[in-house]
Amino acid sequence: MSTGVRPMYSWDALPWRKLEQGVFRLQARIYQASRNGDKPTVRSLQKLLLNSRAAKLLAVRRVTQDDTGKHTPGVDGVCSLAGDERLELADRLTVGATADPVRRVHIPKPGTDELRPLGIPTMRDRALQTLVRLALEPEWEARFEPHSYGFRPGRSCWDAIEAIYKSICQKSKYALDADIAKCFDRIDHEALLAKIDAGPAVTRQIRAWLKAGILDGETLFPSTEGTPQGGAISPLLANIALHGMEAVLRERFPPRQPCVGSDGGRVKIPTPRLIRYADDFVVLHPDREVVEQCRQVLTEWLRPMGLELKPSKTRLCHTLETVGDQTGFDFLGVTVRQFPAGTTRTGCSPRGVPLGFQTLIKPSKAAIQRHVARLREVIDAHRNAPQEALIKALNPVIRGWSNYHSTVVSKKTFGRLGTVVYQMLRAWARRRHPHKSRVWVVSKYWRVNEGRGWVFQPAGKSIRLYRHNETRIVRHALVQDTRSPFDGDWTYWTSRMGRHPDVSPSVARLMKAQKGGCPRCGLLFKSGDSLEVDHFIPSSQGGSNGYGNLQLLHKHCHHRKTAADIKGGMDDNPPSN
Repeated sequence: MSTGVRPMYSWDALPWRKLEQGVFRLQARIYQASRNGDKPTVRSLQKLLLNSRAAKLLAVRRVTQDDTGKHTPGVDGVCSLAGDERLELADRLTVGATADPVRRVHIPKPGTDELRPLGIPTMRDRALQTLVRLALEPEWEARFEPHSYGFRPGRSCWDAIEAIYKSICQKSKYALDADIAKCFDRIDHEALLAKIDAGPAVTRQIRAWLKAGILDGETLFPSTEGTPQGGAISPLLANIALHGMEAVLRERFPPRQPCVGSDGGRVKIPTPRLIRYADDFVVLHPDREVVEQCRQVLTEWLRPMGLELKPSKTRLCHTLETVGDQTGFDFLGVTVRQFPAGTTRTGCSPRGVPLGFQTLIKPSKAAIQRHVARLREVIDAHRNAPQEALIKALNPVIRGWSNYHSTVVSKKTFGRLGTVVYQMLRAWARRRHPHKSRVWVVSKYWRVNEGRGWVFQPAGKSIRLYRHNETRIVRHALVQDTRSPFDGDWTYWTSRMGRHPDVSPSVARLMKAQKGGCPRCGLLFKSGDSLEVDHFIPSSQGGSNGYGNLQLLHKHCHHRKTAADIKGGMDDNPPSN
């Protein structure tokens, strides 16, 4: 593929818009060929993309500029590359059969005392994994099952939660709430490679990554199974390993399978609904016996891949009735449950027939406890810090948690958390002034804000504490089953980004004003892009924070504009027309 890239170009002067457009056209062709079942064309286009200089440059840019882990080194200690070093790295990217060991680090696992092991590849392997993912992802996006939502472009945890609601809102069901034990660490290498069924060069390269070994401290351990978490391609490999779970249930329980009912008549049983987010999944069906059979079927299906269900996190429950000692189930930080309801609160069928219950999805108790513990940790860490510093530390925590739960029934939870935060802040303030009266302490740290009442805000400053109940609760629009960002329907995908729960109202407003595109490179924003808000006139030069002085840019575009601002306005890549 001709990209028009000349070696004498500097990194910032490369025609990035043409490079991205060329790579996306190849990915769209791979996606369409895979949907049509044309495997020879898929392999030919993938080989073309892997050898494309444009794809190599984009892979390097993603890992050295856009990724948050760009400052984290691998076993070679390399990170934070300069422009010339990025060009050199792109020239050295070749799919082969070599790979460096990954560096093992441990991070806390939310909700448990366990530590989650991460494998940090070298910068070269990260770029090469990103390049291979650019080629493999369109093929598998055309093949992946519709109710798989984890680690896929254009899909999220909110889609999985909404899919559960859609499945049970009209009928109470039994649920198999399951988790795969150490999924990333136990995947069988040969079974995975056989399932990927890529070309010889890609297969050799993936095998090299899987067998590269793990450096933990100063000890090198062999990697005989699993795909280390932390690599750019690891989520895709895990999704490929788990692909087919819905298909095996459809095969075992065909749609509307006829069987003999309890009264001796013939009845039709619907196919169980499996909804998966990464290695967490739930199976829903109105018949308990069918759900129990699904557990056996999935256990047998997972065994050849070297996986098994985790007994401590796999259980049978019901959304309305009590099974064992619990009603409903927790999934992705929310509690899914149905409650008996009278005529004024009951849900209704599409024809208006009362169902006798209402379906409510709320933040789970465990998620609330983790959030409160995190807030307490931040406040304790700022015991002697100025009020402004405490607010700057608390606001991202409160906004992030509130945005995550902004698509479910969270109004009462937000209100209770507001009270908890006030009590913790009052204790923080009283501790700083033990000999002052309560009225004095309140007047020092709280202000009366028109329309918001009492707010935690320093005197004479515009910064204030964000409250949980300021977050609007809006139901998430479920992604359509057959949609993919590689289908080229930019109208659909850019409109979804503007309604995404993870996008703040200010960013959504800027995105709408810019018609979903970046004013500097001229490309539309797509799923997975790193975005940042930029000031036309920098704050250091007296620029305001009003919308008239703000624009939304790609992260790499923002970095280039900032560098140009520092140089005094000399920009070697002006905004696209």
